[in-house]
Amino acid sequence: MRRQEQEIPGSASLFSAPLLLFTGAAFASLFGFQMLLSVVPLYTSEIGGGSLGAGVATAVFMFTTVLTQIQMPRALRRFGYRSSLAVGILLLSLPAFLYVFADSVASILTVTLVRGVGFGIVTVIFVALIAELAPPERRGEALGLLGIAITVPTIFCNSLGLWLVDRFDFGVAFVLGAAIPLLGVVATLAITDVPQPDREGSTGFFAGLSRGPLLTITLLFCSTTITAGVVLTFLPLAKPGAGLFSATGALLFFGVSVAFFRWWAGRFADRNGPRVLLFPGLVSAAGGVATLSGEGWILLLGAVLFGAGFGVLQNSTLLLTMERVSKKEYGLGSTMWNVAFDAGTGLGALMFGFVISATGFAAAFYLCAALLLATLIIVPLDLRLSRQD
Repeated sequence: MRRQEQEIPGSASLFSAPLLLFTGAAFASLFGFQMLLSVVPLYTSEIGGGSLGAGVATAVFMFTTVLTQIQMPRALRRFGYRSSLAVGILLLSLPAFLYVFADSVASILTVTLVRGVGFGIVTVIFVALIAELAPPERRGEALGLLGIAITVPTIFCNSLGLWLVDRFDFGVAFVLGAAIPLLGVVATLAITDVPQPDREGSTGFFAGLSRGPLLTITLLFCSTTITAGVVLTFLPLAKPGAGLFSATGALLFFGVSVAFFRWWAGRFADRNGPRVLLFPGLVSAAGGVATLSGEGWILLLGAVLFGAGFGVLQNSTLLLTMERVSKKEYGLGSTMWNVAFDAGTGLGALMFGFVISATGFAAAFYLCAALLLATLIIVPLDLRLSRQD
């Protein structure tokens, strides 16, 4: 699917009732997810798992997430968007109540495995359904709107979860993180006008990887999410506390930056195309993660720079992915992008758990910066392959 340059952004409204309810469901779901994203690894570490256990906690969540996402193109053709989304939110939220009773690394990982299935379902549906509901000429802006709905929780929920643990205890964070996504089920059931996925045969996930333009953009985004997995999992361990110049403050600045730049990138891409954002996004993310080893305002500057690059790359890679599939393959495009997101997050947490155990946090952040700079070589390769396609 190629961008239709003759269409004028702003010619159709984004604010239909189904789209607003859907973004509300996305917001509620990601509220709970983001609140527990850094809390669960911290809890795992504190009950005896250490930094390696914290990395494994994130990795197993993303493991079942990715396995579920790979099956989603087939599942959506069979069950549709609405019922699948409601089930996914329930699987993400209800098991999280059991964290309150988890007193071992094994019990934490068991609950986390189940929640990963729910997250795998909802993340694929978020992208595929927004592409269905949005006016084609404003798809970039619609994805930016979805980006706000799912990244605004990043602004305060990572920090909120850590603050609740510091101010009260882990139990309060677990209960809130489990309960709030249930509002998303209510919003989902209120959506009455939901398009159905194309029930004709669609390309499977692994067949999609054989397409050069899809593979290159997937690998590029994966390097970014590997780094994000390291930051979200280990920054609370590297910079503990609840003050401004701690992981709590840094993740707050990171979240604001991601939300703003993901929205901005959507508007920019509708007018200028998303490809031009790949290079500056990688450079900003690399500079930001390298700076996270600093203290005080240097730490916060790193959080802002990394958030800017991450937000820009989220939107630009998503748009490029969805442009490279046909309408009946929106589920495939969403699956590939979300697998890159969540597989990278899990791999980063798992691999760098070993790195940090051996070398410390600063070395891990510098290695992530080097990975992002090395990924710049994919940008011209992707351009060449997309022109041949």
